[in-house]
Amino acid sequence: MMSKIPYSTALIIGVGPGISASVARALAAEGIKVGLAARDIQKILLLAEEISAETFAADATDAAAVVAMFDHMEAKLGPLDIVLYNAAARLPGSITDLDPHDVQRVIATSTYAAFLIVQQAARRMLPRKSGAILLTGASASVKGYPRSSAFAMGMFGRRGLAQSAARELSPQGIHVAHFVIDGGVRSARFPEPPDRPDSMLDPDAIAQTYLDVLRQPRNAWSWEIELRPWVETF
Repeated sequence: MMSKIPYSTALIIGVGPGISASVARALAAEGIKVGLAARDIQKILLLAEEISAETFAADATDAAAVVAMFDHMEAKLGPLDIVLYNAAARLPGSITDLDPHDVQRVIATSTYAAFLIVQQAARRMLPRKSGAILLTGASASVKGYPRSSAFAMGMFGRRGLAQSAARELSPQGIHVAHFVIDGGVRSARFPEPPDRPDSMLDPDAIAQTYLDVLRQPRNAWSWEIELRPWVETF
């Protein structure tokens, strides 16, 4: 028998049509009250209506906006139990050609914003010694590809944040977990090639793994999970 997730509320930041939407639906199906946050809430209104979620507009790279978002969320839904940071920014290009301001923006979204989210979540969870902080990573969290230096820096930083936070917060009752999504995630915009079945990750299957981690007993917590298509070589 599958154990019940021991949490009641969740805030997902950086909501889009892929992993975050699948996690939101899965959490709502478990009876968890869900808040959805994005810079442009118009893009998430249909999902919010579908799962009866609250919506919050915020720039996750703005420290004051992050505090206000968390305050607003807890006023609407109650004390925060789960937070998922899912936003990221990509910037392909040769190291010699990249605009430093664009690189700064990518790192701000991928790493600095993740820090602001983790910090606020921890401040609210520590008094209760309970909660879960989830961070979505990528292949670039562990592999620096050519023409992907900005994304690699940002996601390596996020992974380092997750590992450090897990070591600091886990002994205080807060489960921190980082998910390395090592493969393409299929969607309506990026469908799976018909001649390569199972070559892309299913966002609903990814979401199931997120929920499985939330069910883990604290005497056997994972701080990192790696997911990839079974047909991929590595």
